[in-house]
Amino acid sequence: MNTTNRRGFLEALGRVSMGAAASVAGAAHAGGAAHAAGAAAETGPKWGMVVDLRKCIGCQACTVACIMENDVPEGAFRTHVSVYEVLQDGGDPAMVMLPRLCNHCENPPCVPVCPVDATFKVEGTGEVLVDASRCVGCAYCVQACPYDARFINHETQVADKCTFCYHRTAVGLLPACVETCVGGARNFGDLNDADSEVSRMLAENPVSVLRPEMHTNPNVYYIGLDEALQGRVAGEAAYRPPLNLRADHV
Repeated sequence: MNTTNRRGFLEALGRVSMGAAASVAGAAHAGGAAHAAGAAAETGPKWGMVVDLRKCIGCQACTVACIMENDVPEGAFRTHVSVYEVLQDGGDPAMVMLPRLCNHCENPPCVPVCPVDATFKVEGTGEVLVDASRCVGCAYCVQACPYDARFINHETQVADKCTFCYHRTAVGLLPACVETCVGGARNFGDLNDADSEVSRMLAENPVSVLRPEMHTNPNVYYIGLDEALQGRVAGEAAYRPPLNLRADHV
């Protein structure tokens, strides 16, 4: 695990107000806690993730860690690494890894379509979460997400998705997928801190986002993303087999 990533994250966490931390620590559900502590989190950091695809080996350790940490039901995924075979310029096929998760957008289309305000964005820190106590399982948010990052949990019958492991970050831990990434491909930290690891990565490398034409302003960025894959969103909420595609026809 990247110790620099951990150190920067802990330093940023120390700037979160004590009121927000106390509210989260005493709550039974991450969604309800964040809903209650949204105003208190306004002075905290803004979390984001930078995925360095040059380091991803497709081991799926992040997928397994997420399932175990968040009790994700069988047949569903909060995060997943899609594997593609890309052919370009008549060359040999290249295997390309693409980790997928909720993009925790600045302008999340899943929020305004929720009829009961169960889906919301945490003020300040920026996570997009679901308050399970309010959700009625209508799946409007599932349909609205342009990244196929949501699903209806067949055990709880409410909307489910990546939360950036809100319950972990609130108590000083990194998201489970970041903690277990063997290649250091996933990096998490404060986008508002110019000295954080994620901010340095964004400043020093060309980065891309998925579905830029949707203007959702994601807080998940990719280094080394093949242009042929920017519009590929299948494979997050449920597993899809690897896709063969020719980059010049995408």
